[in-house]
Amino acid sequence: MSNTPTPAPEMNRDKIIIRTSVIGILANVLLAGFKALVGIVSHSIAVLLDAVNNLSDALSSIITIVGTKLSGRLPDKKHPLGYGRVEYLSAMVVSGIVLYAGITSAVESVKKIIQPEQPDYSAVSLVIIAVAVAVKIVLGRYVKAQGKKVNSGSLVASGSDAMFDAILSASVLACAVLFMLTGLSLEAYVGAVISVFIIKSGIEMMIETLNEILGMRADKATTDRVKALLREEAPVRGAYDLILYNYGPDKDYASVHLELPDTMTVREVDQLTRKLEAKVYRETGVILTGVGVYSYNTGDDEAARLQNDVRQRVLEHDWAVQMHGFYADTAAREMRFDVVMSFDIQPREGIRILSEELGRAYPDWRIAIVPDVDVSTTD
Repeated sequence: MSNTPTPAPEMNRDKIIIRTSVIGILANVLLAGFKALVGIVSHSIAVLLDAVNNLSDALSSIITIVGTKLSGRLPDKKHPLGYGRVEYLSAMVVSGIVLYAGITSAVESVKKIIQPEQPDYSAVSLVIIAVAVAVKIVLGRYVKAQGKKVNSGSLVASGSDAMFDAILSASVLACAVLFMLTGLSLEAYVGAVISVFIIKSGIEMMIETLNEILGMRADKATTDRVKALLREEAPVRGAYDLILYNYGPDKDYASVHLELPDTMTVREVDQLTRKLEAKVYRETGVILTGVGVYSYNTGDDEAARLQNDVRQRVLEHDWAVQMHGFYADTAAREMRFDVVMSFDIQPREGIRILSEELGRAYPDWRIAIVPDVDVSTTD
């Protein structure tokens, strides 16, 4: 197919991700260094754990850069659809690092709760922690904005994590102020709370990445937009069975079935599909790699009556989401159609029920029913 993405937008996206990640690395390494110094001097486990959290953020940014560079490799014979999914693998590694950091932090916090150690803060240490809070807020907003700009889940997650880190650092600061004013030390307990949130963040990142790797239901706004564009062309009566295949951020391929009149020639269908492929890519960036065809009866009143009756019978079942692709050969007494079934019933069972019901209603007809999976939101 001739409508392939141009490399320029991808190169620009990669540059933005890498530049933003480098800024994040530098900021987190500096913060980690200052916090580690404060934590060691003041004997504060909470500040030390906050420094570890910053180091894990820096390491996450490094892995994001590596993943971006690898995912940007051009397609080759072994991987003809490119390396875009490497970003999901790098995100999985990042989530593992975050989870490990959280578990390690929890262990150290519990040790400090069992064997407490009095912290010793200074005004300088409080100023450093306060500055760290401000830096994290600014960094978080910047990284998240850049992530949304280039549709990078890794950057958006990093930005959200930085904002959350600012809250954690603020809690450490509050804990330090409380100790200086009252002598009450909550260091180890605050460290335990921080570790719980870090673990939670790592688990959520891992689940989200696993969902991306396994494949999720396509975004409704995208599928609705693609179907609407397809139906805009006069010969197209319906667009069905739209399946999106994701090979990395902004790398979506799709297949679809179009319902067309039975009078169209192969040449007309070929011209139409090529026009629609270009149109969908231009408007959405989705590449149509496969376009199947359903034909519908034209000028046959009996077939129209049959379709309406069969549709009514099929859709009486709650698990029958949609019926399409109906065609009847009244001379040969044959009909065929597809049924989209919800996940509430096994396809084999649904076909058995429909075949028995329609077999009783039309005993002298040969009926072919094809089950479809509800992979995208149907109309």
